[in-house]
Amino acid sequence: MVAERMKLVKGSPTVGLAGRVAELRAQGEDVISLAAGEPDFPTPAHIVQAAKEALDQGFTKYTPSPGIPELREAIAEQSVSRNGIPARAENVLVSPTKHALFASMMAFAGPGDEVLVSDPGWVSYLPMVHLAGATPVPVPTPEAGGFALTPEAVAERITPRTRLLVVNTPNNPTGAVYGLAALRGLADLAEDHDFLILTDEIYERIVYEGQHHAVASFPGAFERTITVNGFSKTYSMTGWRLGWAVAPVDLLKPINTVQQHSVTCATSFAQKGGVAAIRGPQEPLEAMVGEFARRKDLVVEGLNAIPGLQCAEPPGTFYAWARYDEDLDSVAMAERILEKVRVAVIPGVAFGKEGEGRIRLSFATSTEDLKRALARLREVLG
Repeated sequence: MVAERMKLVKGSPTVGLAGRVAELRAQGEDVISLAAGEPDFPTPAHIVQAAKEALDQGFTKYTPSPGIPELREAIAEQSVSRNGIPARAENVLVSPTKHALFASMMAFAGPGDEVLVSDPGWVSYLPMVHLAGATPVPVPTPEAGGFALTPEAVAERITPRTRLLVVNTPNNPTGAVYGLAALRGLADLAEDHDFLILTDEIYERIVYEGQHHAVASFPGAFERTITVNGFSKTYSMTGWRLGWAVAPVDLLKPINTVQQHSVTCATSFAQKGGVAAIRGPQEPLEAMVGEFARRKDLVVEGLNAIPGLQCAEPPGTFYAWARYDEDLDSVAMAERILEKVRVAVIPGVAFGKEGEGRIRLSFATSTEDLKRALARLREVLG
């Protein structure tokens, strides 16, 4: 009795692994998880305080579906000042980040349409395309090109049915940060072939090399770009389920229609926390990114010191994208590591066919646990 479209969709491997880790820990096992894309830092106190005050004031009812005015204004101002996106409050839809991506897919892709996605790419892009009834078209992003989509590779896969191109920079799982030339080329292709760009910029503040550039900031690109972002990674607010989409009003309207008939609106008091995050002190964010940079160096050096492992320096995010030499598929490799030394990593194939032969490791955990995990990995792989 399951809907036909569900035959193409499997459960999230990252969510599933988190459940497996929880089970093992409940059994008393000492499991080190390098799987979750979740900062281990607490949400900054001033953000928590703003939400508490909202609760104390009884701010617990529905809000307008696009979000409270002060948060939409804050997001629009930040979009202009930080990213050069010509947005106003009317161009902002407040929504859980993942839902903003899903609602965008539902609004603009359907049966007969094709959606271009990077391979490797975040685990939920392909399922979202399938749930919308469209066809995903993976575009390989080899290491030689810095794991970034190139206009040439995308152009080869454009057809009259191409409806959307999904861009994720900085990229999960590879850490790639797209350069200006590549993004300009992708924006030009969207204009020349009349398709939309759905850009996921959730890691934009976690950059170590280069600089983040927003696709919608290029001349003429805003009119055909949906920019999705959020608070989860930047302010360690994963459980708050709060983010946004920025787009022209005519593109935002159908996305909001999906929201009205699904989650209605983002959580009211969480939105007050979002205002505090943007308007308040940024020192906690800067300290967190600084710590991530130190951990990155530790992890990359440690992985490359293990025989049979190679890991390029990630320019952004808090993930290491490591290649191994053994003739073993990545699911079996991840299971072997978990069962033998109780370290949880994500198999590379979860991010697409091009991820086979790799594992993704998150360094959004304590330095002590990272050192212990590296020692265990050396034990099982070295």
